[in-house]
Amino acid sequence: MAWPAEDMYYPAMHSTDETPHDDVLRLLTGHFDQAAGYRAYRPKGVGDWLLVLTLSGGGRFGHLGGSFRTAPGDWVLLPPGTPHDYGVADDAERWELVWAHFQPRADWHDWLRWPRVDGGLRVLRPEGDQGPLVAQFLQVHDLLGSGQRRAEALAMNALEALLLQCDMHNSPEAGDLDRRVRRAMAFMEAHLSERVSVEDVSREAGLSPSRLSHLFRAETGQSVQGYIEGVRLRRAGDLLRRTSFPIKQIAAEVGFDSPFYFSRRFSRATGYSPHAFRRWSGQSRGVAE
Repeated sequence: MAWPAEDMYYPAMHSTDETPHDDVLRLLTGHFDQAAGYRAYRPKGVGDWLLVLTLSGGGRFGHLGGSFRTAPGDWVLLPPGTPHDYGVADDAERWELVWAHFQPRADWHDWLRWPRVDGGLRVLRPEGDQGPLVAQFLQVHDLLGSGQRRAEALAMNALEALLLQCDMHNSPEAGDLDRRVRRAMAFMEAHLSERVSVEDVSREAGLSPSRLSHLFRAETGQSVQGYIEGVRLRRAGDLLRRTSFPIKQIAAEVGFDSPFYFSRRFSRATGYSPHAFRRWSGQSRGVAE
C-alpha cells in the first residue's frame, strides 16, 4: 500500500547545508523532543538504516514525490542511500521522536520490507495499542546508553525483537527477501577473509553481475560491494573491541590486503581510526587498556 504524500516538498532544502552523519557499525539511538525549525538534510542519504517513531507532535519527511507528514504512532524507515530531508512539520509546534541508526543482520532484511511511499521511504502504521512497541523501542535506547557490560549487544537484541514485533503488523504481501539475494549475502558473510568480487557473488547467486547488482540494491538499498564492506567493518569492530589482535591481523581477517587501506575505510565509516576505536570502546566499557 502506498501512503499519500501530504504538504509540500521543501525546495529550500536543496540550498541547506548537509547535516553531518558518520555511518554506524551497528547501532546509534536517540530520543528527541524538537521545537519548530528542526530539520536534517542529507541529500545522498547515509550508509546505514534509519528508523524513526513519532511519539507526539508531527514530523515531515520530504521525498521525490512530495512529502509525508507523520502523526503519533507512525513508524518511518529509510534504507541506506535514501535522501534524508526531515524535520518538524509546518503545522506542528514540536516533534517528539525516537530514532535508531542501525546495520541489520542478514536475516533482518525480510522484516524491513515495509510499505513504500516514494524514493525509498517506507512507512508502517500499526493498528491497535502500540504501547508494547513504543516500550520496546525505548528499551533499545535505554539499553544502549546503560553503560552496562554488553550494552550494545543487549540493545541489538532488543532491536531485533522490536523489528519482529513490527513485522507482525506488516502485510504478508510484502513478501520475503529474494532467495538469490539471500544466497549472495550468505556467500559474502562466509568468505569475509577472502578476495570476493561481484562476479564471484553473482555466480553463487545464479545471476549476471549486472542483474545481481540491480536486484541487490532494489531488495536491500545497498550495493553488493557496499554490503560486503559493511559486514567486514562490523566484524573488524567486534575484533577491535573483544581481542588484542594487531591491526594488521584484523585487516587480514576481514579481507583487507592492506592495513593502511583498511584503516582509511574504517575511519571513513566510523569517524575513528582502528587504534582510536579500540581505545574508545575499552574506555566506554570501563576496561583498562
